[in-house]
Amino acid sequence: MIDSGEVVRKLALHFARFSGIAPLARSFASGIGAILMLHRVTAHPQKPDGVNRHLNIAPRFLDALIADMKRQGYVFVSMDEAIDRIVSGVGAEKFATITADDAYRDNLTEALPVLEKHDAPIAVYVAPSLINGSADLWWELVEDICAARDYVFVPTPKGRVTLDCTTSAARYAANVYLHDYLTHSVREEDQKAVVRDLAQSVGVDFERPRRETLMTWDEVRTFAAHPLATIGAHTVNHYNLKRLSEEKAFQEIADAARILEFELGAKPRHMAYPYGYPSAVCHREVALAKRAGFVSAVTTRHGLIQAEHAKHLHALPRISVNGRYQRVAHVRTMLSGITTPLANSGKLMVTV
Repeated sequence: MIDSGEVVRKLALHFARFSGIAPLARSFASGIGAILMLHRVTAHPQKPDGVNRHLNIAPRFLDALIADMKRQGYVFVSMDEAIDRIVSGVGAEKFATITADDAYRDNLTEALPVLEKHDAPIAVYVAPSLINGSADLWWELVEDICAARDYVFVPTPKGRVTLDCTTSAARYAANVYLHDYLTHSVREEDQKAVVRDLAQSVGVDFERPRRETLMTWDEVRTFAAHPLATIGAHTVNHYNLKRLSEEKAFQEIADAARILEFELGAKPRHMAYPYGYPSAVCHREVALAKRAGFVSAVTTRHGLIQAEHAKHLHALPRISVNGRYQRVAHVRTMLSGITTPLANSGKLMVTV
């Protein structure tokens, strides 16, 4: 499937680079550093043409990107040091911090060797219920459901909906429908039951995506013990916090820290909001992260770190390093800062 929005964004990246605008923007728009966001890092994706393929990058690309950023003068630091630099304003070089959401196993097995090569720290944000199996990687499960049968029957309050999955285009449309239905019409707390029922109806093992791709607690502990690794919190159940009551949202944030401290022996200082886009996190969620005692919290808003972020440590933007833009030149253009105002209604300083 061709994503027209992706095509337009890539054309904009090419124009910014070849027109010379991006290099000019770097002097005033690139800020003091960047927080990179990863998900999966593997040379052997199970579904290279799947709907969620954008969540994956190849280890060789990560290697090339870090090397290129070092040549540009970036110094790679831990999340703790990044916050110290933002608060103190100390550091002549631009810093870069690598983060990864969800604790995919390949972060340990395939990304870590690349990071060791470059002595580049990483913060991995863990949702405890995804690790222990009481929550599912529902976006991966939806893809498996749509691939399992020619037709999928979805019971809804308005009646049964039949999804055509007979072609790649139809399966893509079915995925879009289920994503929209689950994230707009189904309560966060009810998503698991709805998706598991659908999986069972088409003979899909609902535990497989989580079991085959995420770390176990023992692997998280192994990762946490590495000198380059920081473990952060990603709430308990990976819910969209904005769709929860204030009490429930705070519980999701605070309990994640408590569980991770119990499992790992140290309380996490940093967190990432699940999904992280405007309909998932805003001012209320930022206040709750502060109240829970986290030193920092990151969103998925597209942007670079500016000196003014010292006053907004719980609403930090990131640069998504994903399969859609798996070219060093694309990320280099994003790091110039030219794409930040394009993605944020003209703003260079991105919070919530």
